[in-house]
Amino acid sequence: MTQGTGRYLVKVIAPPFFTRKRAGSGPAPGDSRPGAGLVHEFNRTIVPHMDGAYNLARYLTHDATLSEDVVQDAMVRAFRAFGQFRGESPRAWLFAIVRNCCRTAQAGARGTVSLVIHESSLSEEAAAQIARQPDPSPSPEEEVLRKADVTGLRAAIEAIPEPFREVIVLRELEELSYAEIAEVTGVPIGTVMSRLARGRATLAKELLPPGQASNEQSRSMK
Repeated sequence: MTQGTGRYLVKVIAPPFFTRKRAGSGPAPGDSRPGAGLVHEFNRTIVPHMDGAYNLARYLTHDATLSEDVVQDAMVRAFRAFGQFRGESPRAWLFAIVRNCCRTAQAGARGTVSLVIHESSLSEEAAAQIARQPDPSPSPEEEVLRKADVTGLRAAIEAIPEPFREVIVLRELEELSYAEIAEVTGVPIGTVMSRLARGRATLAKELLPPGQASNEQSRSMK
């Protein structure tokens, strides 16, 4: 597999399960096959997000081979349901399907595992106010993510609990908005922001030397 660069990490690119078409290209002139228009629209709208779908699956499953199977399954499901797609974000819609396929694949591989995370969440009003503000200067945790060695950062992300891991991947690597992440994970925006803050703090703690990590964590809480 080839590798490209994400916002902070190196993205693992999915193999081409579907043949991509040039943007703006439509069905061949005179192509009256049933569903030709739907296939074209699916290729134009959904297929470009397949690399990100694989990247999400890879971090959720920790298994490259299983991730390929998950994305293949997700793309088939997405195509079958595409006629009913009415969402504003094709990427978030696809990622939600990938997330569900990951759960199904993992449950089938080793049985259902319940993970209970005690977490606090911002109120929806507070979360909405923050989301409307311009992006602030990078926090100490964000600076750590930007400067971290790719290999070490990947390992650190894979080691943190899944609810925090998936929002880190969706936000920092795939650059989804808070609203898109909420759509993918099925939780309120306030919970998304809370998980993101805890995920960043956990990564900073793992990536920084012990003394410096404590200082950065204390500073971020002021």
